[in-house]
Amino acid sequence: MIGFAECEFRIYNAQSLKDKRSVVKRILTRTKQKYNVSIAEVDHQDMWQRARIAIVTVASARRRAERELEQSIEFLDSFPEWERIGVTHYEWL
Repeated sequence: MIGFAECEFRIYNAQSLKDKRSVVKRILTRTKQKYNVSIAEVDHQDMWQRARIAIVTVASARRRAERELEQSIEFLDSFPEWERIGVTHYEWL
């Protein structure tokens, strides 16, 4: 089972693309280290206060993949540097 989620985030204190990239890179690296997911910024690369993040995981059962995605999203929400605007969609393959 492959699980996919896409989330939109707002970065409040970023005053430049350099500020944004340092926040996004640090958070994505920590998420990859902690969870069994692939994660990347997939949209809004040229906007300094927004980021769209895609998360993908592979598991033997949908329940396990769903749990991994949910835990990853909760972890992303724990960072005070940004706020999740929403989850745009989930997909299961």
